[in-house]
Amino acid sequence: MFESEVPKEHIQEAILVLQEKYAHDEYSFALEHLGGGYQFLTKPAYQASISILLKQQSQKRLSTAQLETLSIIAYKQPVTKTEVEHIRGVSCDYSIQKLLEKELIIIKGKADSVGKPLLYGSSEKFMEYFGINKLSDLPQPKDFSQEENQIGEEKD
Repeated sequence: MFESEVPKEHIQEAILVLQEKYAHDEYSFALEHLGGGYQFLTKPAYQASISILLKQQSQKRLSTAQLETLSIIAYKQPVTKTEVEHIRGVSCDYSIQKLLEKELIIIKGKADSVGKPLLYGSSEKFMEYFGINKLSDLPQPKDFSQEENQIGEEKD
Protein backbone atom coordinates (compact mmCIF):
# COMPACT_ATOMS: atom_id res chain seq x y z
CA MET A 1 0.00 0.00 0.00
CA PHE A 2 2.67 2.54 1.01
CA GLU A 3 5.42 0.62 -0.81
CA SER A 4 8.11 1.41 1.74
CA GLU A 5 9.73 -0.72 4.37
CA VAL A 6 9.61 0.38 7.98
CA PRO A 7 12.63 -0.69 10.02
CA LYS A 8 11.78 -3.25 12.69
CA GLU A 9 13.32 -0.99 15.36
CA HIS A 10 10.83 1.78 14.48
CA ILE A 11 7.92 -0.62 14.87
CA GLN A 12 9.24 -1.87 18.23
CA GLU A 13 9.71 1.70 19.44
CA ALA A 14 6.15 2.60 18.40
CA ILE A 15 4.80 -0.45 20.23
CA LEU A 16 6.70 0.54 23.39
CA VAL A 17 5.28 4.08 23.18
CA LEU A 18 1.76 2.66 22.85
CA GLN A 19 2.31 0.21 25.73
CA GLU A 20 3.54 3.03 27.98
CA LYS A 21 0.65 5.29 26.99
CA TYR A 22 -2.05 2.69 27.71
CA ALA A 23 -0.41 1.52 30.94
CA HIS A 24 -1.72 4.67 32.68
CA ASP A 25 -4.73 4.31 34.99
CA GLU A 26 -6.94 6.49 32.78
CA TYR A 27 -7.23 3.64 30.26
CA SER A 28 -9.27 0.48 30.85
CA PHE A 29 -7.21 -1.50 28.34
CA ALA A 30 -3.55 -2.11 27.55
CA LEU A 31 -1.48 -3.29 24.59
CA GLU A 32 -0.22 -6.79 25.42
CA HIS A 33 2.22 -9.13 23.63
CA LEU A 34 0.23 -12.33 23.27
CA GLY A 35 -0.14 -15.22 20.85
CA GLY A 36 2.85 -14.11 18.78
CA GLY A 37 1.39 -10.64 18.20
CA TYR A 38 -0.07 -7.66 20.01
CA GLN A 39 -3.61 -7.10 21.22
CA PHE A 40 -5.50 -4.47 23.14
CA LEU A 41 -6.89 -6.27 26.18
CA THR A 42 -9.03 -5.14 29.07
CA LYS A 43 -7.05 -4.54 32.24
CA PRO A 44 -7.99 -7.03 34.99
CA ALA A 45 -9.35 -4.26 37.26
CA TYR A 46 -11.99 -3.37 34.65
CA GLN A 47 -12.90 -6.83 33.42
CA ALA A 48 -15.87 -7.40 35.73
CA SER A 49 -17.42 -3.99 34.99
CA ILE A 50 -17.06 -4.39 31.24
CA SER A 51 -18.46 -7.92 31.35
CA ILE A 52 -21.56 -6.63 33.13
CA LEU A 53 -21.95 -3.76 30.66
CA LEU A 54 -21.65 -6.09 27.68
CA LYS A 55 -23.72 -8.79 29.39
CA GLN A 56 -21.12 -11.36 28.45
CA GLN A 57 -21.29 -14.83 29.82
CA SER A 58 -18.20 -15.88 31.67
CA GLN A 59 -16.03 -18.20 29.67
CA LYS A 60 -16.80 -21.80 30.54
CA ARG A 61 -14.05 -23.68 32.23
CA LEU A 62 -12.43 -26.70 30.70
CA SER A 63 -13.26 -30.05 32.27
CA THR A 64 -10.48 -32.17 33.74
CA ALA A 65 -10.74 -34.56 30.77
CA GLN A 66 -10.49 -31.65 28.33
CA LEU A 67 -7.48 -30.20 30.18
CA GLU A 68 -5.72 -33.58 30.18
CA THR A 69 -6.43 -34.07 26.48
CA LEU A 70 -5.35 -30.53 25.64
CA SER A 71 -2.12 -30.96 27.63
CA ILE A 72 -1.20 -34.11 25.75
CA ILE A 73 -1.94 -32.47 22.39
CA ALA A 74 0.05 -29.34 23.30
CA TYR A 75 3.14 -31.25 24.40
CA LYS A 76 3.08 -34.12 21.86
CA GLN A 77 1.77 -32.36 18.74
CA PRO A 78 1.17 -33.25 16.05
CA VAL A 79 -0.60 -36.24 17.59
CA THR A 80 -3.40 -38.63 16.61
CA LYS A 81 -6.50 -39.34 18.69
CA THR A 82 -5.27 -42.91 19.17
CA GLU A 83 -1.97 -41.68 20.63
CA VAL A 84 -3.83 -39.35 23.02
CA GLU A 85 -6.14 -42.20 24.08
CA HIS A 86 -3.15 -44.48 24.62
CA ILE A 87 -1.59 -41.93 26.99
CA ARG A 88 -4.86 -41.14 28.83
CA GLY A 89 -6.11 -44.74 28.84
CA VAL A 90 -9.67 -43.71 27.94
CA SER A 91 -11.65 -42.56 24.90
CA CYS A 92 -11.05 -38.92 23.97
CA ASP A 93 -13.74 -38.44 21.30
CA TYR A 94 -15.87 -36.04 23.36
CA SER A 95 -12.93 -34.01 24.69
CA ILE A 96 -11.37 -33.62 21.25
CA GLN A 97 -14.73 -32.57 19.79
CA LYS A 98 -15.22 -29.94 22.53
CA LEU A 99 -11.64 -28.64 22.13
CA LEU A 100 -12.20 -28.32 18.37
CA GLU A 101 -15.49 -26.44 19.01
CA LYS A 102 -13.68 -24.08 21.40
CA GLU A 103 -10.97 -23.68 18.74
CA LEU A 104 -8.21 -24.55 21.23
CA ILE A 105 -6.95 -27.31 18.93
CA ILE A 106 -6.89 -27.63 15.16
CA ILE A 107 -6.43 -30.42 12.64
CA LYS A 108 -2.83 -30.22 11.43
CA GLY A 109 -3.12 -32.86 8.71
CA LYS A 110 -3.17 -36.63 8.35
CA ALA A 111 -0.64 -39.18 9.58
CA ASP A 112 1.12 -41.47 7.11
CA SER A 113 0.09 -44.54 9.11
CA VAL A 114 -2.66 -47.02 8.21
CA GLY A 115 -6.05 -45.33 7.82
CA LYS A 116 -4.48 -41.86 7.60
CA PRO A 117 -5.72 -40.68 11.04
CA LEU A 118 -6.07 -36.95 11.70
CA LEU A 119 -3.24 -35.13 13.44
CA TYR A 120 -4.14 -32.58 16.11
CA GLY A 121 -2.19 -29.62 17.41
CA SER A 122 -2.75 -26.46 19.41
CA SER A 123 -4.20 -23.32 17.81
CA GLU A 124 -3.46 -19.60 18.04
CA LYS A 125 -6.51 -19.34 20.29
CA PHE A 126 -4.80 -21.85 22.62
CA MET A 127 -1.81 -19.49 22.85
CA GLU A 128 -4.10 -16.55 23.66
CA TYR A 129 -6.18 -18.56 26.15
CA PHE A 130 -3.10 -19.54 28.16
CA GLY A 131 -1.24 -16.26 27.63
CA ILE A 132 1.80 -17.64 25.85
CA ASN A 133 3.58 -16.54 22.67
CA LYS A 134 5.19 -19.81 21.61
CA LEU A 135 5.03 -23.48 22.58
CA SER A 136 8.43 -23.27 24.26
CA ASP A 137 6.74 -20.99 26.84
CA LEU A 138 4.78 -23.99 28.14
CA PRO A 139 5.96 -25.20 31.56
CA GLN A 140 8.58 -27.93 31.31
CA PRO A 141 8.76 -31.03 33.55
CA LYS A 142 11.58 -29.41 35.55
CA ASP A 143 9.12 -26.64 36.48
CA PHE A 144 7.04 -29.24 38.33
CA SER A 145 9.90 -30.82 40.29
CA GLN A 146 9.50 -31.07 44.04
CA GLU A 147 11.51 -29.06 46.49
CA GLU A 148 14.59 -30.74 47.91
CA ASN A 149 13.39 -30.63 51.49
CA GLN A 150 9.78 -31.76 51.84
CA ILE A 151 7.89 -31.94 55.12
CA GLY A 152 8.69 -35.21 56.83
CA GLU A 153 12.10 -35.58 55.23
CA GLU A 154 15.28 -35.10 57.18
CA LYS A 155 17.39 -32.10 56.39
CA ASP A 156 21.09 -32.81 55.82
